[in-house]
Amino acid sequence: MTKEIKIEKNILSKNDQVAAELRELFARKRLLVLNLLSSPGSGKTTLLEKTIEALGSSLRLAVIAGDLQTERDAERVRKMGATATQIETGGACHLDARMVAVALQRLELDNMDVLFIENVGNLVCPAAFDVGDDFTVVLISVPEGDDKPGKYPTAFRKADLVVLNKIDLVPYTNFSAQRFKTDVRKIRPDLDVFEMSCTKKEGMEAWFQWLKTKVAHKKGSAQ
Repeated sequence: MTKEIKIEKNILSKNDQVAAELRELFARKRLLVLNLLSSPGSGKTTLLEKTIEALGSSLRLAVIAGDLQTERDAERVRKMGATATQIETGGACHLDARMVAVALQRLELDNMDVLFIENVGNLVCPAAFDVGDDFTVVLISVPEGDDKPGKYPTAFRKADLVVLNKIDLVPYTNFSAQRFKTDVRKIRPDLDVFEMSCTKKEGMEAWFQWLKTKVAHKKGSAQ
């Protein structure tokens, strides 16, 4: 058991070093970087598609998409007109800073305002690895149930923002948005929760405004 703990600490230490280097790089480039965490099927890629559709003419958006296999998410993003590159982990349940550093070699950072890191669908492993981002966004969908904050508190402790997606499905489930938000704020009292339906394009304005504000701050803070 002691050896396993030492190995884990060593891995995370090396990851944190690379993540710190990435964060310095992003700061120099005045590039806002967001790490998107969710379970599979929560709607991360759909959120990106709708964001590109709404803001792609005013902000230069790019995506690093992480999955075990296939380039399907990156292909969907490219069809919307944004830059995207795929990381196929081949079995790893998360992205780490080294993977992101390698993927960055395929991107032109000077031609970006926002970089989304679409992490592997998982609420456990990705929460343990820093990828050099400015903000972590946790996305939860209504069909998953309102008990996720209690079951996966580490992801919510890491989060800077929570997006509750597929709210159009609430009438067809026993999901309680109030119960969900109450549990979120037991973990992080200051954590905002944006409720929306990406497919219906409902409730997304708060998300768009949040993004624009963070971009403006990142550009200004680097001057």
